[in-house]
Amino acid sequence: MSDDATFEDGAERPLNLGALDADDLSVISSLAQDAVFPITEMKWAIRQRRFAVLLNRFRWEDTAARTAQPERVQALLSFDTVLEVASQGIDRSDKDTVLSLLSVTFEPTGDGAGHILLTLAGDGVIRLTVEAIEATLKDVTRPYLAPSKSTPRHPE
Repeated sequence: MSDDATFEDGAERPLNLGALDADDLSVISSLAQDAVFPITEMKWAIRQRRFAVLLNRFRWEDTAARTAQPERVQALLSFDTVLEVASQGIDRSDKDTVLSLLSVTFEPTGDGAGHILLTLAGDGVIRLTVEAIEATLKDVTRPYLAPSKSTPRHPE
């Protein structure tokens, strides 16, 4: 016999999500939307075929904080089975650049392979050529008050 869930079971915990298909990736995309990160926080480990970004993620899942005291948390967004990384609309030589993530999408090319697109504000994009979708989004710090003290807004 299973026990009923308790209030404590619903306590806030850091995110630790995985994605193995496009639907899973859309969940990660919605939780990573409006994350900001310095260009220097992107790393491609060629031998391990892993691309990772340390994000300052807006906590969209915390509905109370969205209106009262918006929070961010540092999170690691990583992708495995990466064969190639390309970017467009990003000046990678400017180490002071701060990028803002709008979405993470998948364009299949066949047999589970395809391109993962990290679309950025200002018409920038990072394209990862992957053998398959293997992504994780993991919070790595405690939440902190968003420096802007406001919730990101998008024109309708």
